[in-house]
Amino acid sequence: MQDRVVLQPRCGTSVNKDWRTRLPDEKSKVFTAYARELESTYVMFSVLLNEAMELRQSGSVAKSCEVVNRTRDFCARLAEPLMSLLRALGDHAKHYGTVPNAVPLDPANFEGAKGQRSARMNGLLSRVLLSQRAQFLHKLGTLEEIVEDLAKHYRETADELAGGMSTDPGTLWETVDADHYDLNTCLRETIVLLKCFLLAVPEDQLAGFEKAASEQMRPRSAKGMFSAPGFSTIDV
Repeated sequence: MQDRVVLQPRCGTSVNKDWRTRLPDEKSKVFTAYARELESTYVMFSVLLNEAMELRQSGSVAKSCEVVNRTRDFCARLAEPLMSLLRALGDHAKHYGTVPNAVPLDPANFEGAKGQRSARMNGLLSRVLLSQRAQFLHKLGTLEEIVEDLAKHYRETADELAGGMSTDPGTLWETVDADHYDLNTCLRETIVLLKCFLLAVPEDQLAGFEKAASEQMRPRSAKGMFSAPGFSTIDV
């Protein structure tokens, strides 16, 4: 499995400055809680996929297919709350006119063709969008679309691997690895956007955002898929 992306905001940008800026205590609690929840889900997803790949490399093909099939649920546990958080950020920014800093997506941070195309389009449109707020909203929407597409594609590919009938399993394993890599890129981008958003949002709007985000991110289909700050932990 490829090394995990550690996305660093670009030097010389306002986003880079935001990333290095200390959040006030209450905002820091919100940031830490959401980031840790998403990170813990990602780690479980990543560890399980790594186990599947190690089993395949050791020759335990049937067992590796069984384990990669289990990663489907962990992919959903990451993707659904990630999309919900992106929507919550966008809804708040639209309603209250919040103007966080943002930089366009970088195609070099994506492995898959779809992610690269979406990132290039985001960069192109960011050059013509006049307002900083519009650039922030467009990036949120682009990330949500990428996450949705990746999660669907990952689950379909894992299903095909689990079925054991593919004539080209090597390509399928490369695909799940690339999708996992790109989901991680989206996670890193979202965490950076969350930090920038929290720096821009007024203190008196923080509780309202937290409430709306928690409602959106509440598990819909899988028990324990995600728990908002202060709620119960993820069930495995």
